[in-house]
Amino acid sequence: MFFMAFILYHMEVKILFGLNLKRFRKSKHLSQDQLSERVDISVKHLSKIERGLTFVSADLLEKLSYYLDVSIARLFCTENENIYDDNVLKKFDRITEKHLIRAMEGIKGDIRKDDVDN
Repeated sequence: MFFMAFILYHMEVKILFGLNLKRFRKSKHLSQDQLSERVDISVKHLSKIERGLTFVSADLLEKLSYYLDVSIARLFCTENENIYDDNVLKKFDRITEKHLIRAMEGIKGDIRKDDVDN
């Protein structure tokens, strides 16, 4: 039962993401060819993402967010989830990214220190 709920949840996320991606792409008057060229993927791959058949890597997610000029968070929200302004969401993304980078640097330092100690 849990496994089925997990699968359905992820399918819904991929579909929602794909619909948002298509909507934002069209709002920027970009064809699939144009966007796929900018983010360095095939049109076929972009089409599969927009249809919810496959998902994106973190690197591709960042590129799509950049070229569509929309926050990463907004790509995962339904249209009626306009609780926050896009500028607030972009700020949140930048803050989150900074904290993740600092955390990763700390972890790398701990690993290096542990290697020297052993």
